[in-house]
Amino acid sequence: MTHSMSPTAFARLHHQATPLLLPNAWDYASAALLAAQGFQAIGTTSLGVAATAGLPDGAAATVEETLALARRLGQGSFLFTVDTEGGFSDDPEEVAELARRLYDAGAAGINIEDGRPDSTLAPVELHAAKIAAVKAAVPALFVNVRTDTYWLGRQEEETARRLAVYEQAGADGAFVPGLSDPDRIAALTATLTVPLNILYTPTGPALADLATLGVRRISLGSLLYRNALAAAVTTATATRDGLPVERAPLSYAEVQALAALCGTPRRSM
Repeated sequence: MTHSMSPTAFARLHHQATPLLLPNAWDYASAALLAAQGFQAIGTTSLGVAATAGLPDGAAATVEETLALARRLGQGSFLFTVDTEGGFSDDPEEVAELARRLYDAGAAGINIEDGRPDSTLAPVELHAAKIAAVKAAVPALFVNVRTDTYWLGRQEEETARRLAVYEQAGADGAFVPGLSDPDRIAALTATLTVPLNILYTPTGPALADLATLGVRRISLGSLLYRNALAAAVTTATATRDGLPVERAPLSYAEVQALAALCGTPRRSM
């Protein structure tokens, strides 16, 4: 499937001289702070959204929380993309309707994964149908299709074939979390016609190395959220135990000022 419309501002970020580094937020404050640091776009982390609500990640349990977060982020002046797990449904039309609602809230893109709550992979044809339905309903929405072959350690040899089918269905980008082997990354970028997104891990290739391999988008996933939780626990226990707090927190005024960052969404620029 081909699209004749002009690329959006968010789509153009995937074709820069350097890969798009996408930090993932879990609420308005974290997104606004990251945008204020000059990040060109913000993603969401489904783990952060789910854990904040006391719900499991990857279990299709957070559709309302995901929509609510998108509406809050849509009040900001930054580009953002939303992690929708598997689309929260196996009905392509329901997934397309969710995508339409997210776009109306201000989202420039979505992630949609073929991993399922039972740690199996969705049938290729079903996932392709979801992608096609979303692109038919919201052509301007950047659909970053995620295959969990490496994330789940299942059918890794099918990665390229799955992504080829998803490309034909209209995917705008391909995301393969869990893939870190440089040779396999290079081989995949050679077969793809859409930008490849890799999940950064501190033990994996450096940003410069991923760029050299042809990666066009690098996501931080739940890394920031997990670090934020660790910092909160460390600060609380250090205070309890009479130890020095290593890092100075943001001031009350700095956090209050985040509301002033609201503006006109830049999605259509």
